[in-house]
Amino acid sequence: MEKPKLLILDEPMNGLDESGVHDMRDMIKRFKNEGLTVLLSSHNSEDISILCEYVYKMDNGVLTEQNNKKAPIV
Repeated sequence: MEKPKLLILDEPMNGLDESGVHDMRDMIKRFKNEGLTVLLSSHNSEDISILCEYVYKMDNGVLTEQNNKKAPIV
């Protein structure tokens, strides 16, 4: 697929060794810097804190929390 506008990733680091995780994180960061929207589903809080600007938490299909890291702290 050439130049998609949206990339959906479900647990992309599962099963990767440390080097693979590093490479995948770098690739996701590069996509973001190129203006691609990346939707990342993960249970790994480290991946979320490193890669995500907007965080939504769900429990049993219900949105329970949302956080926008770009929003000013009031």
